[in-house]
Amino acid sequence: NVLTTMDYQQKLAEKLTILNERGSGVLIRMNHIKKTCADPKQRPSILTDKGMESAVKYINKKFPNIDFRGNIQNLTGIQRQKSEVLSATSSYYDSFLDVIEFRDHVYELLNTIDACQCFFDIAINFDFTKNYLDLIITYTSVIITLSRIDDKKALVGMFNCAHEMTNGCSDSSYPRLGQMFVEYEHPWKKLTEEFGPHTRSVTSALLSLKMVYPRRNLPAEQWRGAQLLSLLSAPAAMLDPACCDTMSCEYLSMEVMERWIIIGFMLCHSSLNSNQASLELWKMALRSSLYLTLTRDEMLNIHKVTEDLFDGFKGYSKRVADIKECREHVIVNCGAMHRERRQFLRGALKELFNVLEDEPGLLGPKALFVIMALSFSRDEVLWLVRHSENMPKIKTPEDYVDNQMAELLFYMQKLRGLMRKYNHVLQRYHVQYLAQFDALVLNDTIQNMYVCPEEESVLMSSFVSTLSGLSIKQVENKEEFDFRALRLDWLRLQAYTSVNKAPLPLKDYPDLAKVMNLIQFHTRMVDSVEEVLQETSDTVHILKMFNQSQDEMTMKRYLMSFPSVCSHFSQCGHPLCPEEVIMEKRSLRLCVTFLEQIAKQTSNIVLEICAEQCNLNEQLLPKHCAENISAARHRKQKKPVPKKGEVQKEKPGAESLRKDRTVATNVDKMHLTLTELCSSYSLCNDLIVFDHIVVPTEFLLSHLETRLSEIIVRMANYNQTTQEIARPSDLLAGIRVYTATLHSLSSYINVDVTRLVKNVLLQQTQPLDSRGGATITNIYTNWFLECLLRQASNSLIVHCPTMHCFINQTIDSEPSFRAEEFSDISELRALAELIGPYGLKFLSENLMWHITSQVSELKKLVIENMDILVQMRSHFDKPEEMANLKKRLTGGENVLKRMTIIGVILSFKSMAQDCLKDHCPYLMGPIKCLRDFISPEADIKVTLSVFELASAAGLTCDIDPALVTAIRSMQTDNISVDEEYKLTCLLLVYIAVSLPALALDNNSSYSREHGGEYSSIRSHLLQTSALKRSSCLICRLHSLCVVPQTASSTLLQLGQNVERVEVKNRESIYLLLHMIVEESPFLSQDMLESCFPYVLLRNAYREVYRSFIVTLG
Repeated sequence: NVLTTMDYQQKLAEKLTILNERGSGVLIRMNHIKKTCADPKQRPSILTDKGMESAVKYINKKFPNIDFRGNIQNLTGIQRQKSEVLSATSSYYDSFLDVIEFRDHVYELLNTIDACQCFFDIAINFDFTKNYLDLIITYTSVIITLSRIDDKKALVGMFNCAHEMTNGCSDSSYPRLGQMFVEYEHPWKKLTEEFGPHTRSVTSALLSLKMVYPRRNLPAEQWRGAQLLSLLSAPAAMLDPACCDTMSCEYLSMEVMERWIIIGFMLCHSSLNSNQASLELWKMALRSSLYLTLTRDEMLNIHKVTEDLFDGFKGYSKRVADIKECREHVIVNCGAMHRERRQFLRGALKELFNVLEDEPGLLGPKALFVIMALSFSRDEVLWLVRHSENMPKIKTPEDYVDNQMAELLFYMQKLRGLMRKYNHVLQRYHVQYLAQFDALVLNDTIQNMYVCPEEESVLMSSFVSTLSGLSIKQVENKEEFDFRALRLDWLRLQAYTSVNKAPLPLKDYPDLAKVMNLIQFHTRMVDSVEEVLQETSDTVHILKMFNQSQDEMTMKRYLMSFPSVCSHFSQCGHPLCPEEVIMEKRSLRLCVTFLEQIAKQTSNIVLEICAEQCNLNEQLLPKHCAENISAARHRKQKKPVPKKGEVQKEKPGAESLRKDRTVATNVDKMHLTLTELCSSYSLCNDLIVFDHIVVPTEFLLSHLETRLSEIIVRMANYNQTTQEIARPSDLLAGIRVYTATLHSLSSYINVDVTRLVKNVLLQQTQPLDSRGGATITNIYTNWFLECLLRQASNSLIVHCPTMHCFINQTIDSEPSFRAEEFSDISELRALAELIGPYGLKFLSENLMWHITSQVSELKKLVIENMDILVQMRSHFDKPEEMANLKKRLTGGENVLKRMTIIGVILSFKSMAQDCLKDHCPYLMGPIKCLRDFISPEADIKVTLSVFELASAAGLTCDIDPALVTAIRSMQTDNISVDEEYKLTCLLLVYIAVSLPALALDNNSSYSREHGGEYSSIRSHLLQTSALKRSSCLICRLHSLCVVPQTASSTLLQLGQNVERVEVKNRESIYLLLHMIVEESPFLSQDMLESCFPYVLLRNAYREVYRSFIVTLG
């Protein structure tokens, strides 16, 4: 009576489905607990707390019979923190209870299946048999993983102890849980006892694999001979649908079958001695692997575990011998066999992908080929991963290392991509197949059945009606398909028809099983392609093989397949273990690590090519042509015989001369490597890892940006100790070569090189880059201030207006550098192009800081001599009093020294600013009009804003906004505006009365050749003029006439000293006063002539030009 209702009421199909899903979650949770407890960083704090050590030791020793009251001294730590212990261990305790619950349901279902005497055959009732075997393996894996958790007793014992202390009684489930832990101290022995009654059912299910497993477990030679997975082997049959009687078996995982066979016969080992077919199938599986996966990275050493188990049984000595023989066979033969399989699959997948990429319409009839190719490849990949990590001691370790793994993984990803991309092709083909062929065949099969009970008839009629109702319009309208109900009904039908004495025994109707298995595959191709791909090509463990492939030249184009695998991690979790959120961080970090390494390799090779091109361009620079010019001059002379051992220097371009094209140069090899690496970026434009979108090319751009910034700074060759630095023009030439070479990267890969270069160069215009490192703006600012301008302030270098540069003075010692090589127009234009307006602004700010420090010192001198300067200002028209007052002044030489420093700085700033004129040619006209329209009398804020804009464009303004800002910043609240006005006017008086002292300087003589004085006396001109223009905002324009008046009064006294040393360079100083008036927009010649006779200026010009020798020709 039970058997007549068992197939309908016991719901075997539903229970198998639910328990397998539940078991997967429990298994993942057990694995998570094991990993958490084993990791010192994640280990529960209650297990690491020193106050809990005695309690943990006591619980582990007495478990499960723990005396909670008699040994309270050992449990004081738990007593003090019982609420914390409860909250910390409750999730672990509940997880272990889930194992008990799962075990109870599994026992109940297995007993029910045994009572029903179910029929199992993987070729007929595939889903029913697979779910049954999966449940057995999942349950076994849960128990084995549970036994490997070292802290399970401590966690459960501590929970129950805290529970008793809190509630006054133990938890009701604790006795069963403790008993289970004790029983499974030796899990395999206990499991074999439990599965003894199920031997008949398990054995019959396993023996159904005797046709499928050997057919899958063939060497590569037989695959190659049968032209497995080849679409080109039979061109005439290329459009024929790929199908067989056992569709689902064709892509069933080898590892899954080996797990079924090895673990199944371990649990039901008695059949090995009583059934020869069982023994042969078991030995075949033992000859294929050394390790099996329980879950994720939990491995099972199958030979060791089986041998240890069988050693404890009587009459199993032959089986132990078989195990040892099989292990030796694996060690000797399997490495080479799997290596050949991988080699075959690489070629087969490449051919399959190329054909399907060219003709994606073939994905419809040949979808099975793709699924088989992915499944076969996945099996070989995971086999290598398992065994390379636990490599046995063998003579050929290279069989367990595959540096070409990236290629196989690459084509697996490509085939997956094709299946996703052309999903509509698969749907269109299989919807028509289901409606126009499968439905008709199924209907005919049903009609030919001589008996069909009501329940089975309802299910099969629903199959036919569901399939017949499909149409191609549903695909065109992009309707969503869902055949999960149909597939579950087919599983129910398998369960109904597989029990003993079923009214409709499925084993008597193999045609029905064949057509339904075919329909099931076709429905999966319509609504669950992603699920099939995940099932057949999950390769998350392959990530450990990256280092083997990245060093192989031919594998570099396939490296992107490794980070793409990280996108599969999102499908590895389970709702029963939500704590695995860390998987998202780890997978993202792993993906980023791979992309960083690929980007690093690519950026390295790109920049090596740039460096090589830079070296070649260096040979073409004008500074290297002297030898060629010298050789050309002596071309007619007899060529001297080269000395023995002397190497002739090659001319630029000699590297392009080739005698043999097959000889690859270093540049050829680098371009080949770059081509290979860039090809890897073609796999995908972006990767989706959980909720993150990762763009591989952005990592390359980031690496290039960082490295390029470092290289640009390094190309400057700045040595702070010796003050050596590269000329700006040389650096600019090098950067142009790098930029041109980087742009060639766009022909390999779709990246925005222009954006990259702009970002890098824009950062170089700032004092610090995005990483806080020094830039060329910082370096050149420091060098010009500390080296060139410092020497100029000491008169070792002078400004040459004619050449628009600084030049070295003639001194006894050799100069450390030639000033004109760093300060002429071409170099400053190169500098302006390198650091741009932002960099020149930073340079200007630093120059202004030095000026303000000098002005502040000058003001101190003014304050010291204030009374005298006030009198000189009011008595400038009284020569005798001026002479007496001048003698009382102190610090006159100091004033001139500081004037020189300020003048040098302003001269350099003016030269650098002039080089910005070509920076924005299309805006120069409007900016000039705006500058000319504004006058100093207008609103000062508006005036300064316009002048700042004009200065940034390289235009000269009546007032230097940077200098005005710097001087204004010196004003303090303690000084009133009137006092500031007075100090500024007296400072101008001080400068004016100090000018005659320059006549004593030997370097103050005017040079027509250089367009100015030998010393930096012209800098005094710029300094005085600029200070006057900037001070006009404080002093008012009418007060500036004091400068020519006071200066003329003191200079005219030089004319009275005809024989004194002071008149040595008198004419040059006269000309200086004339140039000061010319430079200032607020002073006029009329104002000068009113206090200084023009005849003196005319005579001064005639005198200084008389000594200049004119040469012609």
